[in-house]
Amino acid sequence: MSADNQSIIVRGSHTIYLSESLSEAAQQLMIPLLDLLPTASFNINDSAGLAQASIIIKDMVDGRGLACPMPLLKTKVALRHVATGESLYVVATDPNSQADITAFCEQSQKTDTINPLLLVINQATAASSEDITTANSKHSVDTIYHFIITKTDSN
Repeated sequence: MSADNQSIIVRGSHTIYLSESLSEAAQQLMIPLLDLLPTASFNINDSAGLAQASIIIKDMVDGRGLACPMPLLKTKVALRHVATGESLYVVATDPNSQADITAFCEQSQKTDTINPLLLVINQATAASSEDITTANSKHSVDTIYHFIITKTDSN
C-alpha cells in the first residue's frame, strides 16, 4: 500500500495514523468510532510524563456485543502482532472490559520488562444505535468503551 492509503486523524495536539496494513474496511470502521472520542481524552501523558504526540494504530479489536472475558482475550491475541511503538485500538460494550483491560495493562507494567503496555486511551462514550451496529450486536447499547494500548520499549 502506498502512503496515500494511510489514514491520518488529528485529535487536538495528537496525530493518529492508521497502519497501511489495515484494510480499507477496517479503517472505515475505526474512523467513526475514533470520532466519538472527545479531544480532551487525547491529552494523556505516559508514565515518564512525556506527552505522546502520535499514535500508530496497527490493528483493532471489535469487542462490541461480546461478554466478558472475550474482549480481553481477543486483545491479548491481537497484541501478539503489534510491534514496539505501535498501538491496538479496542472497542467494547461490556462494562467489565474497562476493569479487565485496565488491570491487564497495569499488570504488564509490573511484570513485562521487555514490552510493557501503555494504556493511552481509556474512555467511555455514549453511542447511538447506528454507532454500534455490528455482526456481534443486534441490540441497542448506550456506552462504548474505547482503549488504545501501545506496546512500549522498556529502555
